[in-house]
Amino acid sequence: MKTIHVDVVSAEESIFSGPARFVALPGEAGELGILPKHTPLISRIKPGSVRIELPDGSEEFIFVAGGILEVQPNCVTVLSDTAIRGKDLDEQKAKVAKAAAEEAMKNAKNDVDLAKAHSELTVLAAQAAALRKYRGKH
Repeated sequence: MKTIHVDVVSAEESIFSGPARFVALPGEAGELGILPKHTPLISRIKPGSVRIELPDGSEEFIFVAGGILEVQPNCVTVLSDTAIRGKDLDEQKAKVAKAAAEEAMKNAKNDVDLAKAHSELTVLAAQAAALRKYRGKH
């Protein structure tokens, strides 16, 4: 069985490193699916779930808050400021952060404050969707 090496790295740590049969993730222009021997590619990715199908058929889910994807024929690298394993996503923390971001939008003093709060809400919505997807599989 052919595999491709996958590395998912956040600003703080390596989140995942190992072989995979398939990787799916939210590309800037839509969902991307990567198999071994994929054509080289560099792309931005949107906030959402990275789904890694492992050689044994199980799946690993990782939430990323956007970032950069590099694909080589034998290696996939995902770089993201924030990456969280599906099993580590915390629904309560996400709800508290969402409420804080919504409050920040209400109290925005200028366009920069509003854009920052909107960006945080977008990431939190993607995180909530990733959590639902992860829970649906486990």
